[in-house]
Amino acid sequence: MSTRPDMVSTEIELKLVVSDGPDRPVHADLSYSHTDPYAVRVAFHTGGSEVVEWTFARSLLTDGVTHPVGDGDVQVWPANGSGQPVVCLSLSSPSGRALFEAPLTRVVEFLTKTYTLVPTGSESDFVDVESELASLLRDEAS
Repeated sequence: MSTRPDMVSTEIELKLVVSDGPDRPVHADLSYSHTDPYAVRVAFHTGGSEVVEWTFARSLLTDGVTHPVGDGDVQVWPANGSGQPVVCLSLSSPSGRALFEAPLTRVVEFLTKTYTLVPTGSESDFVDVESELASLLRDEAS
């Protein structure tokens, strides 16, 4: 796991749960930055040079470590996979659905580092509201 003062990231081996065949390992990178303090990014390496990125709320992943959460495209819940505690991550999009299992200990290690970087409740201290508002207004004018 690498840590910089403004970012936390870790490489993780996920298991893609396949209903009609053997499960498949998938390499992924989890990342978190104080510049987007409410979000976690997951970059899935699907083979070759293709990388598929998903961004969702850090709180969703945090809550999903202990109980099922998520009503939309991202759902997270704890489970036991092959006798080991895992965090299940279900993703759905117009392109399809995927279910991944991540080792619970690795996810908790990652989240702990994110909360060291930006503690719970201090996320808004890292958001430049005036800059974000100016960007939104600029986009609307286009």
